[in-house]
Amino acid sequence: MRTFTICWRLTSLPGIPDASCAGETVNPLETPVVVGNTKTPKPTSTPELFASEDIQYPTWDGGSRINILFVGLRGGDPIEGDCPFCTDTLILLTVDPTTKTAGMLSIPRDMWVNIPGFGYSRINTAWTLGRGSKLPGGGPALTMRTISHFIGVPVDYYVQVDFDTFVDIIDLVGGVDVYNDETIVLDPMSHGKDFPKVRITCCGMRHLNGTTALAFARCRHAEQGCKDGDVGRAKRQQKVIFGIRDKVLSPENFPKLLAQAPKLYNTFSDGIHTNMSLEDAIKLAVMAQDVPKENIKNGVIEHNMMSFGNVILGGQNASIMKPLPDKIRVLRDEIFTSSGPTSPMAEGDPAALMQADGARIRLLNGTNTAQLEERTASYLSQQGLLVTELGNTKAQSRTTIVLYAPKLYALRFLHSIFGIARSSQILIRPDPSQTVDIEVWLGNDWVSNLPSGY
Repeated sequence: MRTFTICWRLTSLPGIPDASCAGETVNPLETPVVVGNTKTPKPTSTPELFASEDIQYPTWDGGSRINILFVGLRGGDPIEGDCPFCTDTLILLTVDPTTKTAGMLSIPRDMWVNIPGFGYSRINTAWTLGRGSKLPGGGPALTMRTISHFIGVPVDYYVQVDFDTFVDIIDLVGGVDVYNDETIVLDPMSHGKDFPKVRITCCGMRHLNGTTALAFARCRHAEQGCKDGDVGRAKRQQKVIFGIRDKVLSPENFPKLLAQAPKLYNTFSDGIHTNMSLEDAIKLAVMAQDVPKENIKNGVIEHNMMSFGNVILGGQNASIMKPLPDKIRVLRDEIFTSSGPTSPMAEGDPAALMQADGARIRLLNGTNTAQLEERTASYLSQQGLLVTELGNTKAQSRTTIVLYAPKLYALRFLHSIFGIARSSQILIRPDPSQTVDIEVWLGNDWVSNLPSGY
């Protein structure tokens, strides 16, 4: 077992001082300095507490851009057990519901970056360091923070899927179809079992079951025919992700999967670790249907965006990839921006954007306060909203917004007015048969918050 030291007096060395020595003022994508004979990373100061040990579900309004880190975890694989709980796969996904765009960025595991509180190391050690040092939030929190500092965008959620669960999910949707441009020999294994080797020829679409898809996504050795090492593997992984997307969102699969979402969530809960609530996962899946494949930008940090070096980690020689920040920034901006600086929603006055949406709103009173829906309608009309229907509903402790049509600026405006605090208070239910675009269930929390005079 590795041991971890919480405090370490840093020897005077040449290069850029660690961020924690100066209040952690880190510039995203800063240029690292590699010092020979580097020791195994240890905290350079008492590490900051990143998050509660309990799972924290961030609140998502359903309209803002979100960034999700997908993690493939080695988990002490005896075949590659030099780094227990190191992350083999790091893919940062971004989704912007407003512009109906998305993107994927794959980050090589040997990228040499500053891990907050620990100094420079391979990026794939962040999970191990956070976990082994028993930091609140553990490996996920430190990995998310490391990625955010390196790429320069916020990381809202993480999703870590065990290899066996990955296999089961692909088998559930009937396998995936990927375009293969290599002749490779895969060595599949899953659920503790080895399977016969599979030869996949070049070139064309190939159908892969779960076990073969996992082997395809993990292949990186030249002797198997898998080119370009970790960069080539990242490209194969993105092919598999696109294959999963196509299968999950297909008309024959998506309605069934959506209806079974709570059951599937429970079935796979042991193998999926995330800080995303089921409600937000369903919201994201529904909105993903509106993002056409041509609107998904994808990229990998390639060899021309890095240089190579060697250090000593854990007493052993280790190859590392040193990022070339200017080149990575270009790729980042292509994937994470719609136009100009990354922004969660379009620029402009929120009220003007809301009015341009022209959303029709139905207000339903879920309280014992008489005429609350009528008084609220008067207030919302004064704000420029179009209330077209009134009524009553069952008792509501908290106000809830139901989105039937993609009127995201109106949703954001209502989110602010009603002070929505939980993601479960926003329900995404696409329904073109509805006579309104948005429905609001007024709860007891709104009774005392309705401005006086209404």
